[in-house]
Amino acid sequence: MQKYLLEFLGTLFFIYVILATGNPLAIGAALALVILLTRNVSGGHINPAVSIAMAAAGKLPTAELIPYCIAQIMGGLVALEIYKRYKL
Repeated sequence: MQKYLLEFLGTLFFIYVILATGNPLAIGAALALVILLTRNVSGGHINPAVSIAMAAAGKLPTAELIPYCIAQIMGGLVALEIYKRYKL
């Protein structure tokens, strides 16, 4: 369960940085930070496409693919909602 929470929070943070800044350096730094912080527990996928590719390569059990994708999609949707509610 911890890995799904990390994927959710990592995606939330990354998508929020994309929406709030639009700055390529900030986006790259956010992605690097999220991957560094989550890679040991959840693999640091932060993106459903990456999770699908890892499952296809046999590096992620297929039983975990759907929960990973749901956590990542929900993280992105929550980030969008936070951005919409609190943008300046």
